[in-house]
Amino acid sequence: MAQEASAGARARGGAREDSWGSVAPEAARRLLVAAVDAFAERGFHATTTRDIAGRAGMSPAALYIHFRTKEELLFQISRVGHERSVRLLTEAAAGPGGHADRLAAAVRTFVRWHAEHHTTARVVQYELSALGEEHYAEIVGLRRRSEDVMRTLLADGAAAGEFDVADARGTALAVLSLCVDVARWFTPGGRRTPDEIGAFYAELALRMVGVRR
Repeated sequence: MAQEASAGARARGGAREDSWGSVAPEAARRLLVAAVDAFAERGFHATTTRDIAGRAGMSPAALYIHFRTKEELLFQISRVGHERSVRLLTEAAAGPGGHADRLAAAVRTFVRWHAEHHTTARVVQYELSALGEEHYAEIVGLRRRSEDVMRTLLADGAAAGEFDVADARGTALAVLSLCVDVARWFTPGGRRTPDEIGAFYAELALRMVGVRR
């Protein structure tokens, strides 16, 4: 899970999650990976710590050495995933080209990640309600940073006359919602690869802001 998949696997939508490479020790990383699979398959509330530990090849007691609660595991998964989202969008929004090029790059990259890593993304995006109040507030803050990146890109494009956007904040939420939803329905081996879906959604986003090319 900690290494990038081959280019061939990526093209087929089979890339493995690379977000946990910085997590140490290795046992904690194994538990995070196991928790992602369990939460995505069964949901947070139906998953037990015994189930997570078993998937990681560890005893239930070993889990508590690295994480105090099941909720803390979910928080760490959510935090890493949302930090990745902020980074992907920020880098694309600051990239080369005009505003249309940067919007297309941001959407293409964001959608591709949600398709390639759909298992992780489903947990990151759809299990927020299970977080405790303090952890929930921190994750909401990260989500707002992603929204701010997209809103600023759209507002700047409108100010430059490249976009026809009356409500930058509302449009940003609409674009990001489209991107995030890919994780809900994407299936490896489907009709379109993550790259193709990213390109398609980038074109949709450009049309939403009045760009035809």
